Amino acid sequence: MKVSRTPAMVAGLVALGCASGGSGPAPQPAALPASQMATSAAPPSPIAVLHTSIDSLIADSVFRNANWGILIVDPDRGDTLYSHNAGKLFMPASNMKVITGSVALAQLGPNFQFHTTFVADGPVCDGTLHGDLIVNGRGDPSESDAMRGDALSAMRDIADSLRAHGINRVVGQVRNGFDAFPGPTFGYGWSWDDLDASYSAGVDELFFNEGAARIVIHGAHKPGGKVSVAVLPTSRYPVVHVTAITEFPPESLAAGSGGRRRFTRLQGELHASLDTLTGSVMLAGWIAPDAVDTMDVVYPDQNTAYLEALRGAFGERGLAVQNVKERKRFGGCGHGARATTPASDTLFTYLSPPLRDVLRAMAKPSQNQIAEILLRTLGLEKAGSGTADSGIAVVRRQLLAWNVQPDGFVQRDGSGLSRYDYLTPETLVRVLASIRQDTAFNAFYDALPIAGVDGTIGNRMRDTPAQGNVHAKTGFVANARSLSGYVTTADGHMLIFSALCNNWTTSVREIERVQDAIAVDLASIRMGGATTP
Repeated sequence: MKVSRTPAMVAGLVALGCASGGSGPAPQPAALPASQMATSAAPPSPIAVLHTSIDSLIADSVFRNANWGILIVDPDRGDTLYSHNAGKLFMPASNMKVITGSVALAQLGPNFQFHTTFVADGPVCDGTLHGDLIVNGRGDPSESDAMRGDALSAMRDIADSLRAHGINRVVGQVRNGFDAFPGPTFGYGWSWDDLDASYSAGVDELFFNEGAARIVIHGAHKPGGKVSVAVLPTSRYPVVHVTAITEFPPESLAAGSGGRRRFTRLQGELHASLDTLTGSVMLAGWIAPDAVDTMDVVYPDQNTAYLEALRGAFGERGLAVQNVKERKRFGGCGHGARATTPASDTLFTYLSPPLRDVLRAMAKPSQNQIAEILLRTLGLEKAGSGTADSGIAVVRRQLLAWNVQPDGFVQRDGSGLSRYDYLTPETLVRVLASIRQDTAFNAFYDALPIAGVDGTIGNRMRDTPAQGNVHAKTGFVANARSLSGYVTTADGHMLIFSALCNNWTTSVREIERVQDAIAVDLASIRMGGATTP
């Protein structure tokens, strides 16, 4: 620490030197009191060290053209520990899920469940539904391999429930009956060249397996043999037309005897394209003999994917569907038979797991479609319209109630895929502080990825004080990388931080290096006066 010296102090030192006159041993200065010695040798404060560390990190020449926005606060003391461009707008990428998830918890509660209602549009006679089975969905995102281990398990449960209600056969259609999410299935401003990627799947009121199928491709044993495919989790949809061939890579070289070959680079080059007229997928290209590859394909239509999976589960459970598009309606069963279900009757309602579980499935892997469904659900439940715009209006009202600055956010979707989303570090920290005061905070905190443990930071900050400590949400789209969340200091203070970076030309790893270093510094700092998180 630098000590300022006044003229009087300097004069006193000069006078002391003159008194010695140069003759005899110089007198020894009197010893300072212990309190003065401690003051003169006091090390920099932990906050000063933190400032120096972060300033040095972001001043690295590799970030000469990058934009950093950083804010760190101690919410219990109301102190700002570090701030750099905290009021500037940044593309947040998936840090937008912090906004969507926290507002969903505050508005809907951690025990909220999605409802899917099944209605018999016709009488049930002797186990046969003479009419349509109508499915009224409200966006349940849980019927997926990721949440249930087997996406079809929910469909089998539904089939079992129908049989329990005395229905063994449907003479009619199994169809969607409620347009809960009207309007576009994609988010505003999503990149068109990403729309065939599973992370960009659209959402609708009936939603199955996170909006995408997995195609497993097997090369034949010999060149020229037939390429085989398996579509998971249900083979019913989409239909895959295969023109791909089995052949050796062009780069392969003869190795050893008997004409055996070895691969030098590729095991295949496969391409999937959607036929929008038929809703089928065309698989072209080549795959090496005996090679196995996988490819995720977005469902051409989300409602159709759900209904086809449901029909497949019906078949497994022995529940027959005679898909009659037009039928003669009648009020009774005829031939003396008695209807056990009225001509239009709600049979049962299928419930999702609670929102606290859905939130974990969204935040830890940064699942985009769940965030989009939550946004539309906010609009449906709180504004009466399941559109993204209605959901955004609900979010805006909540953010203003949390005293977020009106010019501190621009939201166009729920997930952060849109490049028209903007947040300030101040907004993110304010929201993180506000949800911390909510009774649903534990559900939010537990849903976040944990450094060195799970989620999108499961491989980051390992073997540091941040491991198992930092609970934070990542974000990543082209030229936008974010990390915002909570960290507990070495002496027990919970801090809130947000570190956003946009528009760089260095590697993503360099951005992560700085964000991780900040989190580790915060986990290591000692501030005194421990508090309970």
